[in-house]
Parts: sequence; structure tokens; C-alpha cells
Amino acid sequence: MTLLRTTRDRGVTTLALDAPRTRNALSAPLVAELADALADCARDPAVRAVVLTHTGGTFCAGADLTAPPDPDAFVALLRHVVEVPKPVVARVDGHVRAGGLGLLGACDVVVVSERSDFALTEVRIGLAPAVVSLTLLPRLDPRAAARYYLTGERFGASEAVRIGLATVAAADTDEALRPVLDALRRASPQGLAASKALVAARVLETFERDADALVRRSASLFASAEAREGMTAFLERRDPAWVI
Repeated sequence: MTLLRTTRDRGVTTLALDAPRTRNALSAPLVAELADALADCARDPAVRAVVLTHTGGTFCAGADLTAPPDPDAFVALLRHVVEVPKPVVARVDGHVRAGGLGLLGACDVVVVSERSDFALTEVRIGLAPAVVSLTLLPRLDPRAAARYYLTGERFGASEAVRIGLATVAAADTDEALRPVLDALRRASPQGLAASKALVAARVLETFERDADALVRRSASLFASAEAREGMTAFLERRDPAWVI
């Protein structure tokens, strides 16, 4: 069963995360399928740009705690979004949590609906936004990153734009996307690839410098007793033992 819905229109390939029953959580199969689809887009000269979106009310709920992806595979996916020589434009109309914010950080343009909301919830289950820091910390306002990394608070679309997570918030995401996609269709493929390499260079530096250490840190946290309690509590819909 496919977990990704693919459509094409005038040089734009839309990849929609299509596992709404699990809130599009990042399972190992979904990560693999998305990576393969991006590789296909990279090879296809007819593809001018990629839109990454979702079905259901959640763009992505983060890692699938029942079948989490291998951290190395998730790092490879994030890097692929950053490196693919085509613009990747995210369209969000709903909730985004944890690892889903890492996907947005990897994208070049992020259009969100005014009803969308976001949270880095890892801290509440004994984890940390380790791997997603590769794409988030180069993008986010440092003070905002400190607040939302540490508190796990939910924030809205206008705040996502203010702190650098999103490009624009709009009542109608399709209307907001139209001029962006029209402009990308008018751009030269060579010019797009070269321009993307320029704006992605700072993010790619973090992969070269920090990826291995952050994968090790993520694996260590996932294996800890505190994280096991946090994830169990989450799945059982109760407070973890440390809540006071």
C-alpha cells in the first residue's frame, strides 16, 4: 500500500504524504517512499519543482513511535530535500509536530494556512529535536528556537513566519502558492539548480559538521529508560512519571 500520493501538473510534481490514519507519522516505509520519489524527481528533466503536502488534518506528526525510521535514513531524507536540484515547496494546512518541522526546515519555500499549528514535542517524551536541528537551527531565530525546543509549546502560523520556519501564512494556500509556482515555471532549470545550491549551502554545512553526532545523540536518547517511559505514556495517553 502506497503512503505517498503523486500528481503532476505543468512541470510541478506534488508529493502528498498519504497516511492520515497515523497522522502522516514518519514510519520507515514512508521515509523510504518519499526518498525514492524525490530521487525520481531529481532525475526527471520535466520536473521543474516539487510540492510537498499532505492528506488529512496533519502534515506530519513526527516519528512513528510504533515503527520509527532509522535515524540515518531520516538524515538522508532531509539532506535529499535540501540537495535535490529542484525547488521543494511545502504546502501545509493543519498540524505539524516534531520531525515534521524538520521536513519543513529542509524545504526551500513553506506556505502554511492560517489555521496551521506547530510544536517541537520531543522534550515532553524524554527526547530532543536532535536530527531535525540539521535543518531547523540554520533557519530559526535563535531565541525562538530556544523557547520552543525547551518548552514544546504549540505556536501558530504567524509565529512560524516570524521565526523563520514558514515563508508565508495565508487564508488560502492554493492562492498563495499560485504566484510561487508560476514564477518557478518561468525560471531556467539551470538557474534554479544553481540558485538553490546558493541558498542551501548553509544548511548543508550543518550536515557535514553535525550529522553523525546528532544521529548518535538521537539513538542514545531513544534507548534511554526516560524516553521509554515518555513514549509509553504518550501511547497510553497518560502523563509520564516526571510530570509535577
